[in-house]
Formats: sequence, structure tokens, C-alpha cells
Amino acid sequence: MSFQPPRSLASLLVALCLSGVTTVASAIEPEKVAFASNNDGATPLVGYLYRPPGAGPFAAVVALHGCGGIFNRAGRIQTRDIDWAERLTAAGIAVLFPDSFNPRGVPQVCTLKDADRPVYPFGRSFDAAGAADWLAAQPFIDKTRIGLIGWSHGGSTALWTVREGGAPKTVEFKTAIAFYPGCRILLEWRAWKPRLPLKILMGSADDWTPPEPCRELASRHGIPMIEYAGAYHGFDAPNSPVRVLKGLAFTAQGNGEAHIGTNPAARDAAIGQVLATLTSALQLRGKP
Repeated sequence: MSFQPPRSLASLLVALCLSGVTTVASAIEPEKVAFASNNDGATPLVGYLYRPPGAGPFAAVVALHGCGGIFNRAGRIQTRDIDWAERLTAAGIAVLFPDSFNPRGVPQVCTLKDADRPVYPFGRSFDAAGAADWLAAQPFIDKTRIGLIGWSHGGSTALWTVREGGAPKTVEFKTAIAFYPGCRILLEWRAWKPRLPLKILMGSADDWTPPEPCRELASRHGIPMIEYAGAYHGFDAPNSPVRVLKGLAFTAQGNGEAHIGTNPAARDAAIGQVLATLTSALQLRGKP
């Protein structure tokens, strides 16, 4: 799929930053698949499926991209997403990344204010549910062992996806992990609560989606939340030097600026946390 260029200079700057400094060539190529969102319009979507070697049936994860979209400026899948896909498939887990943006004609939403933002985490939660239903229908997937992971805008989507009252039509997630989500709106919506095991992973220094609302949300509902000292947004991306993004629509200070980049200690710890969580919840055989 070709990359759709950003609409403005600010969008271009964000796309450049979010693409990362280095390009990781995937050792395994994803398969492009088609399915429908579980929303009222059954919006046609595409996704990118990474499969472990062998016939399966495999445990699986629905993986939700951030506000920059699934593709970088070069039209390749984001470095962080490739890194996680290869790590999870090595552990025996199939990974499906739904593309919630390009099928809707949206390249990114990082720089878009509310009036211009056509895709929200609540709406994307139906995409995640549709992806889970598609996985459950595949003969190489064990539909009793499907998890959910999201990053940033995708992390917020994961929180909406696991809300009480919302679910895929044919299958349920066993667990969910949200990396550095925005929690403010969910904190204000008192009716929200998770229906399944959920874990939040954040950097304590995150100035894009600040940890304070997530701390309160986690405390209110007894959600395990792990904070990594000194880590910024995107701390788990590989080889991504810390830098400041500008022109963002929403940031902690309200000035459109936030730090992003790798924190090696936090990245290593988060990798261990994710693999341990999925090994237990998805009943993986052996140690990843």
C-alpha cells in the first residue's frame, strides 16, 4: 500500500518524527487481509497479519497502531510495530495490525484538533473487535487465545475496546495491554470500567499522554499500572533517539510539544512484562 502524504507542514514534521531515525527491514513479511469493522456501517478495513512458522493453531494478538498510523513516511510499517510483530511471532503468537486510518482516507491524526479529527479511539474499538472476529474465523488461530495490545492512540483504543458492554461478536479477548494511552476522557466518564484483565504501561516523564489521569483511573478500578522512571512517550521503540515533537494537537502542557524516544531500560522491562503477561494469559507453551 502506498503512503498517503500528510496534509500540512506540521503533519509532515510529525510523520518524519514518528517514522523513526532508522528503518528496520522485517525478517517476515506481513499478509494483507480484509475484514469489516464491527461498527454499524461495517466499515471495510484492511490489516497486516504476521504469522509464526508452522500450521498452528496459534495464539493471536490484535495490535493497534498509534496516531501516526501504521505506515511511516517511506510507506513501510512503523519500526516499533515491526519490532513487536517479530518479537511476538518468535514467541508463537500471530499478530494482526488493523489499519484504522488509510481505509478511511486518513494518514494520521497526531496534529488534528477535535473538529478535524475523523477517527477517535471509541470508534476504533469496533475495528479492534472486527479484527478479533476475523482472527477467530481462521483455522490457524486458536480463538480461545486472543489478546489485545495498543500504543498511544491505539492504547486509548484498547481501553475503549475492553469497556464493559463492548465486545467482539464471536470471541472475547483474554487480556489487554495499553501502552501510554490517554486516560483523561475515560476518567471523566464514570460509567467506564474494564470487563477483562487489563494492564497499563507508561513512562513517568510522558508529556504527551501524561500518566496522572491513568494513575487515577487505574486506582479507581484496581488496574495494574507500571510506570518506567524517566521514560517518555514511545519508550519501547527500538533505536529512536529522544527528541521533541511540535505541532501536536493535544499535549500535557497544551503547547503542542512533547518528548518521544527510546528508553533502553524501560524498553527491556516492558518487553519482559508483555511477554510474561501474554505467556500466562494466552497459555503459551514454553518460555518466550
